[in-house]
Amino acid sequence: MFDDIKTIFERDPAAANIFEVFLYQGLWAVWIHRINHVLYKLHIPLIPRIISQIMRILTLIEIHPGATLGKKFFIDHGAGVVIGETVIVGDDVTIYQGVTLGGTGKERGKRHPTIGNGVVIGAHAIVLGNIHIGDNSRIGAGAVVTKIVPENSTVVGNPARIIIRDGKRIETLAHADIPDVIEDLEKRIKRLEEIKNAP
Repeated sequence: MFDDIKTIFERDPAAANIFEVFLYQGLWAVWIHRINHVLYKLHIPLIPRIISQIMRILTLIEIHPGATLGKKFFIDHGAGVVIGETVIVGDDVTIYQGVTLGGTGKERGKRHPTIGNGVVIGAHAIVLGNIHIGDNSRIGAGAVVTKIVPENSTVVGNPARIIIRDGKRIETLAHADIPDVIEDLEKRIKRLEEIKNAP
């Protein structure tokens, strides 16, 4: 529990003091889920689902009691986050509002993503299916990911595509460093038009 509080201070510059941190809906959602997950593992019927639905109403964050969450898991802002039953989240993971870690159909067994350690998932990103997101990877805001992401990668877009940046890991919270795909395309089109119109 102390690690969860420390993580918020490390990753959220808006965390001014301990009293504010205790108001974070993501913190409460994770804490209650950790207790609820134990009840789920003990095969206690119905109660874990009722608790998860109550927390969904109170926090706007829906975490299935079957999901496995690692240490120092931080949900920033949190509204609209959905985490499915067979999701496995590694350590030191940060996700933002509106993220969905979901399935792709009615298959049984492992049907949700596995998120590696140190991953950052931007606002309203969607990660679907039994895929693995490699350690220290970043998923840009609004990306739709349905395929495996190798470690130390950044993916953006719909469908998501991998963007390699000098083979270096990007600073964890530097969202402005995610390349602007539209801007890159505009530059390419301009270059092609210049070549076409050249004498």
